[in-house]
Amino acid sequence: MKRRTKIVATLGPATDAGDELERLLQAGTDVVRINFSHGDPESQKARVEKVRELSSALGIEVAVMADLRGPKIRVEHFSDNWVELEADQPFTLHATEDPPPGDISGVGVTYLNLPADVRVGSELLLDDGLIAMEVESVEGSRIHCRVTTPGRLYSRKGLNLRGGGLSVPGISPEDEADIRRAAEWDVDYLAVSFPRNAGDIQQARKLMQNAGGQAGIVAKIERAEALDHLESIIDASDGVLVARGDLGVEIGEAELPAIQKRIIRTSLNQNRAVITATQMMQSMVESPIPTRAEVLDVANAVIDGTDAVMLSAETAVGRHPVRVIEAMERICAGAERHMEQSVPEQQLNVRFERIDQAIAMAAMFTAAHVSIQAIIALTESGSTAQWLSRVRTAVPIFALSPNRKSLRKMRLFRNVYPLKFEHSEVTNSQLEQAAVSRVAEYGAIGDGDRVLVTLGDVTGLMGGTNTLKLLQVGPDGRPSRQAELQYQ
Repeated sequence: MKRRTKIVATLGPATDAGDELERLLQAGTDVVRINFSHGDPESQKARVEKVRELSSALGIEVAVMADLRGPKIRVEHFSDNWVELEADQPFTLHATEDPPPGDISGVGVTYLNLPADVRVGSELLLDDGLIAMEVESVEGSRIHCRVTTPGRLYSRKGLNLRGGGLSVPGISPEDEADIRRAAEWDVDYLAVSFPRNAGDIQQARKLMQNAGGQAGIVAKIERAEALDHLESIIDASDGVLVARGDLGVEIGEAELPAIQKRIIRTSLNQNRAVITATQMMQSMVESPIPTRAEVLDVANAVIDGTDAVMLSAETAVGRHPVRVIEAMERICAGAERHMEQSVPEQQLNVRFERIDQAIAMAAMFTAAHVSIQAIIALTESGSTAQWLSRVRTAVPIFALSPNRKSLRKMRLFRNVYPLKFEHSEVTNSQLEQAAVSRVAEYGAIGDGDRVLVTLGDVTGLMGGTNTLKLLQVGPDGRPSRQAELQYQ
């Protein structure tokens, strides 16, 4: 309970060695990410199985997020794996099937419709913007460019168009196969790369459901055109990921800070979980400590209200995976100590369409005006806990559920601590007593503490939360009936 912001760690070769994965989970990882852009399906499946095995052994529920490779445009292979590009030199991109190995004069590209999407003067950015070139002419499948920012270009590096506008589809055939794998592995979240609009998110959800999966869909905002449809994309998603790498390349680094804040703010206003990602602790791929700039970057995302911060190469291939998690935990906890806790005015003015939403907001308003030590939410699906977590508060939210999938999904929500709770073993009249006792056993509350409890008249019903109770904990860890205030 030292940290409310959640940590997402990418798995890779560095976490496969020895007991590194177990130590990673024990260090405080809430969600693990498997990246379909790297590695083979067999190794990724083995990682998911290992996470499930270790989670069971450690008695914790850790969520798994599978990240689709998406239709990322890349250059093809060079005969010597790389070329050194000089300023003002001509360079040709070949949008053809099975192009010959590239050389100093040009290379193939994976997206065959690229010539139709560019025009004279278009700026192409390669390898996350480290290399730039301007289009001088287009002849059939050949795009003739001139290098404006020189550098060493390696095989299979990414390619972006400044300002966006590429017509590449959101879900590739390779993604469809990976979605079926993710469903088979019963992942908790599916991250959709390079979505253009809400239709791409809806397509991914349909493919996941058709494959028998129940994963929440996370939209990765990394194309400039996605910003034009931001609200509808977020509305179609269960969560949002600020993918600052490709997004920063397309819109320019100067625009990125404000856009990051806009995405976080919009996601919170639409009651969606949001993850901030890309190079958050990049120096720790090699270094045992972060830079001060990285500390400020992570802290600012926390202060802005992000649910989670994500590590990529830092844990997947870095030299210090566990130390990165420990450093991230310290930074998040430090930033949280200085956050203003409040109920946003715009959320108080919302007309709720569901009773459980209204109960959640009533609980947060009460917590902001009454001395409360904990909020206890009895939930089946986890939706009540998610709505509770949208409001900034220092009061911890304990989400009690018998559903393991719900417990795993709730690990992504800021300030939510999921606990296994078998309500079928108690009668309805004893429900809040058993719930308070469960949190007391966890060590989070004690004699004299006041807690808010949200629950439903009928247990086991999705979306059935309709009751809010204010209780005081007695010396035996049970609620004191004399101190009870009930709103129903």
